[in-house]
Amino acid sequence: MRRGSATGGPGKAGGLRPGAGTGVDLLGGGADEGGFEKALVPRRFEFPADYGSHPTFRTEWWYFTGNLFASGGRHFGFELTFFRFALAPQAPASPSAWATNQVYMAHFAVTDTDSGRLLAEERLSRGALGLAGAEANPFKVWVEDWSARAADDGFRLAANGSKIAIDLELDSVKPPVAQGDAGLDRKGPEPGNASYYYSLTRLDARGTVSVKGETAGVRGSAWMDREWSTSALSAEDEGWDWFALQLSDGRDVMYYRLRRKDGSASPFSGGSLVAADGSSQRL
Repeated sequence: MRRGSATGGPGKAGGLRPGAGTGVDLLGGGADEGGFEKALVPRRFEFPADYGSHPTFRTEWWYFTGNLFASGGRHFGFELTFFRFALAPQAPASPSAWATNQVYMAHFAVTDTDSGRLLAEERLSRGALGLAGAEANPFKVWVEDWSARAADDGFRLAANGSKIAIDLELDSVKPPVAQGDAGLDRKGPEPGNASYYYSLTRLDARGTVSVKGETAGVRGSAWMDREWSTSALSAEDEGWDWFALQLSDGRDVMYYRLRRKDGSASPFSGGSLVAADGSSQRL
């Protein structure tokens, strides 16, 4: 599960407004959406192009989560997410190699279930001088030396923090699932208050996890979410709760609840049920 809010938090960056908290809040920017493209109509996703960035939109993210098991059954959960946020629609008119209108953040967490520990770290950098960025062909998104990149039939994840590290290969078991209305996932009634959203709901994972200097070989299953948008949440919404379940019969479930300020759920909450053969049903 991940949670997001209008003032920030460890969930998705879409719909954030300025506030105190994690580095996600630094990506909040202002309310002016002028000059940015909006998600207005369904689209046909194209690969590898849609693995890469969409700089005409203000916000996007690459979200990897999963469950991993060492040979003795020890369980680890992980999350590695990369956010891109445009500070302005156009790059600044500056001859400096440091100049950019793009900011990137990466958030990395490992749950060591046996010890009851959750460890998390993050990095924030500008999209200039090779410090951070996203490319489509071959796919790569990175913040400094943390990265997700194309590898064989899937991805390679690498992140090495002060107390935690992962080095994982992810092989796709199912094709991408277009969420919402053929990829257009509406978050409210306002035109453009939506994101383009697809998921890879089942990825076979293998590699290593390190916690405080102790490294274990692991195997497991992962999930990849991909969204980009410009608009914020509706005025009556304050955040969301997102859940993903990989069931033992091969089906996968995703559902998110948009939380209103009065405590109720927005009617634009939704999700999907993905069958073992990769076909999907909107919830």
